[in-house]
Amino acid sequence: MVPSQHLSVMEREVREGLRLRSGGTWFDGTLGGGGHAEAILDATSPDGRLLGVDVDSAAVERTAARLARFGERATLRKARFDELGQIADELEIGQFDGILLDLGFSTDQIDDPSRGFSFQSDGPLDMRLDPAGDVTAADLVNTLSVEDLADVIWRFGDERRSRRIARAIDRARPVTTTAKLAEVIARAAGPGARRLKIHPATRTFQALRIAVNDELNVLERTVPMAIDHLAPGGRLAIISFHSLEDRIVKRAFLAESGNLPEGAPPMAVPPPARIIRITRRPIRPSDAEIALNPRARSALLRIAERRHSIEVAA
Repeated sequence: MVPSQHLSVMEREVREGLRLRSGGTWFDGTLGGGGHAEAILDATSPDGRLLGVDVDSAAVERTAARLARFGERATLRKARFDELGQIADELEIGQFDGILLDLGFSTDQIDDPSRGFSFQSDGPLDMRLDPAGDVTAADLVNTLSVEDLADVIWRFGDERRSRRIARAIDRARPVTTTAKLAEVIARAAGPGARRLKIHPATRTFQALRIAVNDELNVLERTVPMAIDHLAPGGRLAIISFHSLEDRIVKRAFLAESGNLPEGAPPMAVPPPARIIRITRRPIRPSDAEIALNPRARSALLRIAERRHSIEVAA
């Protein structure tokens, strides 16, 4: 298999944020190209152990080759990160010293036209992170009603032209390739969209990818589960790449640190505080990293630490 071309984002910041050290048990929920997993195993040598998962079988295969030198210290599985609890139970892992979730998709996926994530090269309208998944982007584009398609584009892409784009897609059906979808969207967006910093299809492609992979619901389920499986003093690091993801992480960290959600009644009792927020504001990549890897520019890293005891508001 061709080695991964993916560059892991904020590797140094993740290493420092998780406080990697010799020994311990660690979890990487999004193996991608294997860069973070390799850094974790290097920093925790000689006896630190890693459980790594990815929903993409190709990513698991590439990472297995990259991590072969670590032998039994690395356990890899094809799985979604919201299966953390089930896999930990199967392997009789009680708690982790650190957990990493990098929510971005890899360069290997983006640059493979057959995966259908990008409109930079023509390919089938797929967008499944798990190639064995049941629903593709083409299924959504060609079967959803105009109203439901517009809702997906608005909710998951924050695209203000969602209704216009959905109607244009409906008129062009069937749409089965990335190039055709991008062309339809560009025409629907109008000449003013050419002045935007991003391609007019960017938000719609993001929305379809999120919907195909149920990404936001999976993330919402996983954050409290990850905290459940952290050892006292263990840390959870999450890298997000757009505001929808970061909002979920921010709100979950606030709630798990004993803060009431927005709009709660004045006399409501704060929830128990299970974590300490290490980062009040997200960490962003350095200018030097962005120059080396422009795809890192939107990354946001938040870190939380599991308390040694749960604090309850008086």
